[in-house]
Amino acid sequence: MKAMHLKFITPAAIIAFAMTTSTANAGSLAGGAHEHAAKHGGIYIKNKSIDIEVLAKTDVIQVYISEHGKPLALTGAKAKVTLLNGVEKSEIELAPAGDKLEAKGVFKVASGTKGVVLVTREAKPGTTARFTVK
Repeated sequence: MKAMHLKFITPAAIIAFAMTTSTANAGSLAGGAHEHAAKHGGIYIKNKSIDIEVLAKTDVIQVYISEHGKPLALTGAKAKVTLLNGVEKSEIELAPAGDKLEAKGVFKVASGTKGVVLVTREAKPGTTARFTVK
């Protein structure tokens, strides 16, 4: 008799659980989409250790780093960006500038430019991320 009772309740419990779970996931996905997006007009890269946003223009390259949507301290941080345009390769060193790592100059950046950014922080292993300029 007990098994029969569980069979009767189980479908209702499954439906209620599914509705609760899908509602919770929809809310977390909506919140995550806002939290994990490019906030500075650059290219957002979700990495397993930190989040990186690269803003690559012909006159400035900026890298913003965060963790779970919160900016990280840049004390002791630096970055190196390697830009690839066909067979042409250029490397740019970035230094802290306010809330970002930055380099100013003249850079060959166009649609299709591929890049690799290496971010190093004080007492942390380096983090590498790849990107393509749209």
